[in-house]
Amino acid sequence: MGATGQKTFSSIASKVLMALAGVFLLVFLAVHLGINMLLLVDDGGKSFSAAAGFMSSYPVIRIFELALFGGFLLHIVFGVIVSIRNRWSRPIRYQHKSRSETAPFSKYMLHSGVVVLIFLALHFIDFYFIKIGVVAPPPGIERHDFYSRAVLLFSDTTYSAIYLVSFVVLGFHLNHALQAATQTLGLNHPRYTPLINAASTLYAIIIAGGFMAIPLRFTLFN
Repeated sequence: MGATGQKTFSSIASKVLMALAGVFLLVFLAVHLGINMLLLVDDGGKSFSAAAGFMSSYPVIRIFELALFGGFLLHIVFGVIVSIRNRWSRPIRYQHKSRSETAPFSKYMLHSGVVVLIFLALHFIDFYFIKIGVVAPPPGIERHDFYSRAVLLFSDTTYSAIYLVSFVVLGFHLNHALQAATQTLGLNHPRYTPLINAASTLYAIIIAGGFMAIPLRFTLFN
């Protein structure tokens, strides 16, 4: 295989690995949303605490957490690699840009990914790092009392605003990412692609809207 062939294969492999890691994260988001929606149940946090406690203590979940971190790492690394290669392959910016079939938001995937990464870092500090003992919990809140921690955070309008903006960005990121992943994995078809695109948009709205409903509940109705 020549240098050009190796470069092409490497580029395709990077996109496939990024897509597979992204699909894994899409499944995780759905599970995570299902648990977080229990915050909306008016039972003083019993349902959410029970689910969070199970997720924190079940041994299989520990293994899943490692896979999750691996998925995040792979998606981020290969996302950056693909973005850099795409920029290098188009070093000249034309004065008159022609319209393409690429989604308008696709050019901002790296930017939106950075926003989501920053939010994830804050989210891990606020919850996961407290759980494993790396960060001390706020005064009066136990290390595994995720419900009280969530109520405290979402009662802060500044934190809720950051959370809402982050999930608006994530919604756009998810919508394009799922469509791009199906194309990368060779699942696009003239008959089914419109359905896939519609499903990806619906998925992005449900995920982003579901997560956004939580801070709105505690900020507006608490």
